[in-house]
Amino acid sequence: MTDCFALLGLPRSASLDESLLQAAWHEKSRAAHPDHPGGSATLAAEINAAYEALLAPEKRLKHLLDLHAVPWRTIPISAEMMSLFSQIGPLLQKASALAKKKQQASSALAKALLANEEMSLREALEALGTEIEAKREVILSALPEELELLQVAQATLAYLAKWQAQIREALLVMM
Repeated sequence: MTDCFALLGLPRSASLDESLLQAAWHEKSRAAHPDHPGGSATLAAEINAAYEALLAPEKRLKHLLDLHAVPWRTIPISAEMMSLFSQIGPLLQKASALAKKKQQASSALAKALLANEEMSLREALEALGTEIEAKREVILSALPEELELLQVAQATLAYLAKWQAQIREALLVMM
């Protein structure tokens, strides 16, 4: 397995300064670019993949755990996360149902009658997205060094990232 941290010349750390990561990526990718003397398309692709693996916190933590050969285990979802999940599911179902209603609405009047429902749902999704981002920030501000706790943080961040993506998708569909 490629050590993405070593490839980019960065320390193995759960927390990485994004500007430091970007600077290392720019430096390494510039030197490895196929148009540069001594550059290589293969190496440039590896450097880009390493950057992508370290950019998203949940992917970076997964990579760090893999480098330390931490065995995979199921991480039970906390009550707080389960509560959040129980809010997301119904809102996403409502967004899907609203998208179908809007698609079936044949007149401007029928579409206009859905505006209040859409606005209310949009506000609820945006508020939940803000809550998820706040939870991500709390986790990222205090990443543990202990690998077992890091595994829990990685799993939690992966859930939150997936839910953020689902909320963004629902908001886009409603546009």
